Amino acid sequence: MTARQGFLRAIRLLRDQVPSFERYPFSIPAVRALDELALDPRVTFLVGENGSGKSTLIEAIAVVAGFNAEGGSQNFSFSTRRSESELHQFLRPVRGARRPKDGFFLRAESYFTVGSEIERLGVVDSYGGVSPHEQSHGESFLALANHRLRGNGLYIFDEPEAALSPQRQLSLLQIIDDLVERTGSQLVIATHSPILLAYPGATIYQLGAEGISAIAYEDTEHFRITRDFLNGREAFFRHLFGGRRDAP
Repeated sequence: MTARQGFLRAIRLLRDQVPSFERYPFSIPAVRALDELALDPRVTFLVGENGSGKSTLIEAIAVVAGFNAEGGSQNFSFSTRRSESELHQFLRPVRGARRPKDGFFLRAESYFTVGSEIERLGVVDSYGGVSPHEQSHGESFLALANHRLRGNGLYIFDEPEAALSPQRQLSLLQIIDDLVERTGSQLVIATHSPILLAYPGATIYQLGAEGISAIAYEDTEHFRITRDFLNGREAFFRHLFGGRRDAP
């Protein structure tokens, strides 16, 4: 792969301006330890347990990159309920020399309101010609990815697998690869999916009690637990069910 610079090279926490590391969201270990986080010019994944701060961090990254906190393109400015943390106020983007020609912040938890905004703006044709509210969650996700993500852009996803079956997660991997390799796009993705995490060459950051650290795919809990369960589910059942039932 040829070397290239991402649209967003890193994000930096203005630590000297943080009012207190004892209050949320700065008390989250991953945020408390944050200084400058380098972003892969192709694909960066954020992983961690629920409560580790990955959605909080990716939301803040999206906001400092110019996106609406609830999702959408940089032209979306709706707000149904202000719920984002103040973290973005203390982050600064380290931008590359390239400027994106497109961008989108896709988050599972607020996609319904994004769909409503798409209808209100009258831009359904840009999303495949069918309103997101007239499709299943997974169908509308893939329609957006196929039709709205035009390439040469910065795309930020928060748990996109929430609406997707394993087969459709593979379809999303194809779309990601096309965006990265054919159009020069950059993606930052928070996910629990071992399928998406397997994207070749991606940088994976694990958020946890010790802060943020780079991790190999095979060392993530997502990969190890999935592998071990599929290879020996009977042992998991014995542990989980206390020997009350046998595996099928």
